[in-house]
Amino acid sequence: MAACGRARLPLLLMSVSFCVFYTVRALKAPNNGVGNLPADPQNPPGVRAAEPPAKDAPAAAAAPPRRALGWRLSEEEACREDLTRLCPKHTWSNNLALLECLQDRKEEMEIAADCNHLLWNYKLNLTTDPKFESVAMEVCKSTITEIKECNEVARGRGYLVSCLVDHRGNISEYQCHQYITKMTTIIFSDYRLICGFMDRCKDDINTLHCGSINVGHKDVHSQGEVIACLEKALVREVEQQEHTHRIREDCKKAIMRVAELSSDDFHLDRYLYFSCRDDRERFCENTQAGEGKVYKCLFNHKFEEAMSEKCRDALTTRQKLIAQDYKVSYSLAKACKADLRKQRCNLDTNMPRAREARLSYLLLCLESAVHRGRQVSGECQGEMLDYRRMLMEDFSLSPEIVLHCRGEIEAHCSGLHRKGRTLHCLMRVGRGDRSSTVDSLCQSALQTLIQSADPGADYRIDRALNEACESVIQTACKHIRNGDPMILSCLMEHLYTEKMVEDCEHRLLELQYFISRDWKLDPILYKKCQGDAARLCHTHSWNETSELMPPGAVFSCLYRHAYRTEEQGRRLSRDCKVEVQRILHQRALDVKLDPELQRRCMTDLGKWCSEKTDTGQELECLQDHLEDLVSGCRDVVGNLTELESEDIQIEALLIRACEPVIQAHCHDVADNQIDTGDLMECLIQNKHQKEMNDKCSVGVTHFQLIQMKDFRFSYKFKMACKEDVLKLCPNIKKKVDVVICLSTTVRNDTLQDVREQRVSLKCRKQLRVEELEMSEDIRLEPELYDSCKTDINRLCSNVAFGNAQMIECLKENKKQLSQRCHQRIFKLQEVEMSDPELDYQLMRVCKQMIKRFCTDADARNVLQCLKQNKNSELMDPKCKQMITKRQITQNTDYRLNPVLRKACRADIPKFCQAILNKASDDSELEGQVIACLKLKYADQRLSPDCEDQIRVILQESALDYRLDPQLQIHCTEEISRLCAEEAAAQEQTGQVEECLKVNLLKIKQDACKKEVLNMLKESKADIFVDPVLHTACALDLKHHCAAITPGRGRQMSCLMEALQDKRVRLQPECKKRLQDRIDMWSYAAKVAPAEGFSDLAVQVMTSPSKNYILFMIALSVCVLFLIGLLCGRITKRMTRELKDR
Repeated sequence: MAACGRARLPLLLMSVSFCVFYTVRALKAPNNGVGNLPADPQNPPGVRAAEPPAKDAPAAAAAPPRRALGWRLSEEEACREDLTRLCPKHTWSNNLALLECLQDRKEEMEIAADCNHLLWNYKLNLTTDPKFESVAMEVCKSTITEIKECNEVARGRGYLVSCLVDHRGNISEYQCHQYITKMTTIIFSDYRLICGFMDRCKDDINTLHCGSINVGHKDVHSQGEVIACLEKALVREVEQQEHTHRIREDCKKAIMRVAELSSDDFHLDRYLYFSCRDDRERFCENTQAGEGKVYKCLFNHKFEEAMSEKCRDALTTRQKLIAQDYKVSYSLAKACKADLRKQRCNLDTNMPRAREARLSYLLLCLESAVHRGRQVSGECQGEMLDYRRMLMEDFSLSPEIVLHCRGEIEAHCSGLHRKGRTLHCLMRVGRGDRSSTVDSLCQSALQTLIQSADPGADYRIDRALNEACESVIQTACKHIRNGDPMILSCLMEHLYTEKMVEDCEHRLLELQYFISRDWKLDPILYKKCQGDAARLCHTHSWNETSELMPPGAVFSCLYRHAYRTEEQGRRLSRDCKVEVQRILHQRALDVKLDPELQRRCMTDLGKWCSEKTDTGQELECLQDHLEDLVSGCRDVVGNLTELESEDIQIEALLIRACEPVIQAHCHDVADNQIDTGDLMECLIQNKHQKEMNDKCSVGVTHFQLIQMKDFRFSYKFKMACKEDVLKLCPNIKKKVDVVICLSTTVRNDTLQDVREQRVSLKCRKQLRVEELEMSEDIRLEPELYDSCKTDINRLCSNVAFGNAQMIECLKENKKQLSQRCHQRIFKLQEVEMSDPELDYQLMRVCKQMIKRFCTDADARNVLQCLKQNKNSELMDPKCKQMITKRQITQNTDYRLNPVLRKACRADIPKFCQAILNKASDDSELEGQVIACLKLKYADQRLSPDCEDQIRVILQESALDYRLDPQLQIHCTEEISRLCAEEAAAQEQTGQVEECLKVNLLKIKQDACKKEVLNMLKESKADIFVDPVLHTACALDLKHHCAAITPGRGRQMSCLMEALQDKRVRLQPECKKRLQDRIDMWSYAAKVAPAEGFSDLAVQVMTSPSKNYILFMIALSVCVLFLIGLLCGRITKRMTRELKDR
């Protein structure tokens, strides 16, 4: 507009110089008598023609100009009454003071039409007389010299004053600045006085009905409303509202230039001045005018309840113009002028001037410089902070949001205009918390606004967040400096804790959703990682975004490199890795904060997890349905789970829940800066400590279950065994299958005594850890769990998972299990018996007893060691009970007793093949093989090793009938009927067996009677098998049979001989018990005669009268031989005599 006079008259004030002349003289005069000087020069010839007053204008308005030097407005009849009523008396002598008083009056105070026209003609004369230029040259002499453009303009044509107005912001000379400011106030009171404005915007004014060109009924001193009308129309056009008129380009420039020229003093924006006059008194009474201070003050109070709607609307229009051109803000343009030039923010020749002037572009450019560590003045940064906060407070200042989010605002966010609530509502909708989602253009507009405002750098920019989280910041984050970027990080760390409040939680997640989609919006992350991102992820500068790169791609790239080993190639710097881990830990709280996860899993989240809305449930749901997910989603969830296995602290909610356990048992590994799966391993090992709470236990178990889906989800196992898996178990993915594959290989190599194990040592060690962990919960063995689900619901519905309780319940109800489940449980027991360390319940219950009795025992012989010490006085009762359970299980099938199986591997097929032929591989033999071996033991036909093992079993089952499966099966009813009291006592001293023996004649069931007879038969073979008799005769055995080797009935024969020897006196109890046994054996011999020669031989050999019987048998044989010999001779003689005849 500096050259507007070249087309017509100068921009604003051709005749301002004249006023300056008098102003300067007034300043110099002692009485400051400006009004005493002539202030109304002869009108130039073309003035009235260019802008005549209305035809009906009174004569006063058209009166010839006064040349008298003492002419005063106060002396004019047309205005005397109004100025007397409205203006203070001390202003009457000063024409300019009167003019300012009358045109700044309150709206309700009307002035006469004649006075209106008189004032307008006076101002018109002031602004159209080229004689004023000489005064301007006098007052602004040094300023003109400093401003090159103004020094070069032609003199005498009115161009100089116009140029000075254009460069008003650069005027440092006080008198010149005061003069130009005062004159600008006069000019801006009526758009028609602004040079060229009417010519450029006349058609638009008429089309938009913004006001009348001619002076008529309209108050000419409120013509600022015309400019306001045009400004609003310009805003509507930018926002692409319906039925908008497209303003001509030269008028647009004129509108923006007027707004720019009025940026330092709010008096110059006449519409805003009148709209906000009362509000200025209310909120900004002590704020001096000039340099845009009143504007800023009013902006800060824009959403106060006491602010009038009219003023609020005017302020909003002003802010929208600032958003279109930052120069409309005097303070921002002045504070950042040098920085914009220094950072080359306005030198992009490829960018349209309109876009280059946009506030958002300026902010992005300067913020980029700040983030890159370049120097930006503190004053400029302060101004940037104010306008970033302004953008976040009022969404309507961003035309893209108004344009693209109109439908979402009307549908979801109407009535929430103030204090950033509409913007946060849109962010909430964009985040997906509502039933509908936002349009992609709206989403992009929101993302652009967040980048422009950059609230991640200072939470105070987001007023809604600031107000919602104030209490949390004061309590949880009070140690952090106010405005520090770490405040947001602190709030995220306290998300879902007791210190967090609901409103703050919502606002925080809404903002973080958009920050998470652009890694640059976390200033700490950007500062630490910008070098790594450029090196590894090919990123652009801070304020440049590649449309080809999806949201969150850079951060995904960073965290993939964060967990690489040295062998895997390029890694992040230490500082960057720490920041990446911090972000991962915070964003794992909500799947929506992981853009790649949300983008790829949107369909699966709706399909499988629509009801999982609580904290952390969505990711758990996706992990649970890993096999069902589409490939893209499955890959993302798998990668994230793999990262969690290496650094479980990513699971922030789990870590919080497990804090007591970590502090008590895992603080050493938790303090490590680099977690390699040790913390999770520690939590699993201490899952049943008293410090463990339900939330932590459930979380740890869930992670264990997820690990079963892929061996890569167990970091330590993956790192220890990945080479072995590739070599020995290729194409196997599920962890449980990999464990089975590797453990089978280890077992086979061990059994075959190979020189070198195929599975590496480090893998075997970790494999052992995995096997032990899997034994704790049936759900960690998917095949077993799937096979037994129905049985669990039917038999163990009240039993909790974990601690191997469910497996123990199934074992105890083994007889009621379905065939499929029964087979799986049998296989499990077979493995546990061969390797007791995998028996979680046994190892848990007997942990202290193992330390006491079996520290030197091999891991595979722990159960054998515990059995040997079972009856020790120091044995814990609970452990003793558990050992008994395992003994009962072992005695149901020889395959569940590895020691017996090895000792009797030749005897079993030799003597019990008929039983084996009927047996299946996956079901118990119910003690039949062991019963078979017992009978052969009584017959003294077993091999020594097998005999030793059967003797142990006989001794154990003699004390507790439950250890004899066949006896328990066949005699359950008889025990309940005849020996209920002894059975209830459970003293394990053989009382139930003794009861059955004593009541042998009362037993009705033949099968039970046969079992009892077998017991009697077995007791004849070894006195240790008869605990009652052994206890009664312990002293006699010591005195009379000490030299006799135990076994094969030798000590029993010794006692029987002692009983028959009258010279030996046995203990009364022993004598009585022996006599009872003899009677029982006699009855047994009658009831159960020998079934064959072998049984007869066994009975003879085990009889106490064995020697007598053998002697008689030998004698009988000799007699028969002699008789046969004698008969043979007689027969031979008779045969010879017959032949001789």
